[in-house]
Amino acid sequence: MKKMAANLSYPSRPFAARNPVSGRVKLDELAAHLGLSKSTVSRALNGYSDISESTRKRVETAAHKLGYRPLSHAQAIRTGQVRAIAMVLNTDEPDQHNPFLQDFLAGACEAASGLDWTMTISTATSEQDTLKVLSRLYEERKADGFILPRTAVQDARADYLRNLKVPHILFGRIGYGQSDPCKETSWYDIAGEIAMREAVQRLAGLGHTRIGYVGSDLKFNYSHLRRDGYVEGLKAENLPLDPDLIRDGARTRNEGAAQARALMALDQPPTAIVFATDLAALGFYSLAEDLGLEIGSDVSVIAYDGIPESRYARPALTTFAVDSRKAGQQLASLLIRQIRGEAPAELRELAEATLIEGDSDGPPTLTSDELAQKFQQAT
Repeated sequence: MKKMAANLSYPSRPFAARNPVSGRVKLDELAAHLGLSKSTVSRALNGYSDISESTRKRVETAAHKLGYRPLSHAQAIRTGQVRAIAMVLNTDEPDQHNPFLQDFLAGACEAASGLDWTMTISTATSEQDTLKVLSRLYEERKADGFILPRTAVQDARADYLRNLKVPHILFGRIGYGQSDPCKETSWYDIAGEIAMREAVQRLAGLGHTRIGYVGSDLKFNYSHLRRDGYVEGLKAENLPLDPDLIRDGARTRNEGAAQARALMALDQPPTAIVFATDLAALGFYSLAEDLGLEIGSDVSVIAYDGIPESRYARPALTTFAVDSRKAGQQLASLLIRQIRGEAPAELRELAEATLIEGDSDGPPTLTSDELAQKFQQAT
C-alpha cells in the first residue's frame, strides 16, 4: 500500500484560551487557530524564504490580532538569534549632532519594531573604541547585526565585521576608486554625486560660469562621490575645471566659512558655490554678512542634506534633501532580511535626493572682478 505524505496542517478550530498565569498566547495556540503546523508558523514569523508571502502575511496578521509575542530567550536558543540590530555612533566626530540623526534613528527603530525586532543604539569615543563596542555587542549576543553609518573609503568597521562573518549593512558605499568596492556587503545610499552634478547644471543654467565647490572630509566615501558629481556637472556644461575653485575638509559651520573665505579671496572668486553639506553652507551665511555680500544675489549657493535649519535660513537655502527617516527604515529592513538568510550582495539600494528650492541661488549680478573688489574692501 502506498504511504500517504504527512499533512503539516491541522483543521482550524476556535482559538484556545490564553494561559491563565502569563496571559500569553502560545505558539501552538496560534498554529491551531490558523490550522497550520507549529513549524510553519514559526518559520513564517521568522521570515524564512521557503514560506510563501501569502502565508507569511496571514500568520503575521493573526499573530498581531491575537497578541502573540515570542519569548525572546526561547527564540534565541532555538534560532541562535536575539532579534536585535544595533548601531554604534562615534561621539568624537565634530559634526556628531547632525540634525537629520533624530529622523534617521526614528526610521530605523520604527522598521525594526514593525518586524518585532529591537534596535540598540550605543556610543563610542574613537574608531578603535567603535570596534570594541561592536565586538562586545555581538559576543554578548546583544545584536544579530549592525548598521554602519557614514562609511569611510577604508572602513575598519566593515572589514572587521566581514572577517567575522557578522551581518552588517552600510549607510553609504566604501572603497572609492576600487573596481568592486563593497564586495559582498549590503548597503543603502543616496546618490549625492547626481545631486552635485545637477546643482552645477542648475547654476550654469542661471548664467554662472565660475562655480566653486566646498567639499567634506576626504576620508569619507561620500566626499569623493559628491566632488566627482561637481566635476561631471562642469563637463556637462562645457565649463573649465579650475582646481583653485575646489576646497575640501568642511564638516562644520566654521570649516565651511573658512573654505568659502578662501574661495572669496581668489583674484577671480566664484559667483556661485556648491557645498557638499548644509552645515558648511550655513557657515558661509555669517561670513557673507561680514563681507557685505548678499547670498542669492551677489553669490549663489546650493547645498546638500536638507536639514531643518536650511529652511529657516535667510534667504532659505536651496538644497538637495535626503529622506533620513526612509533611509533608517530601509537600512533596518535590509539588515534584518540579510540576517534571515538573504545574500548580502542582493541587498543594495541607491536612492536620490530631492531638490528643495530656496532663495539662495539666482542669476549672477556681479562679475568675479566686482566680487574680488568687494572682498578687498571688506577685509
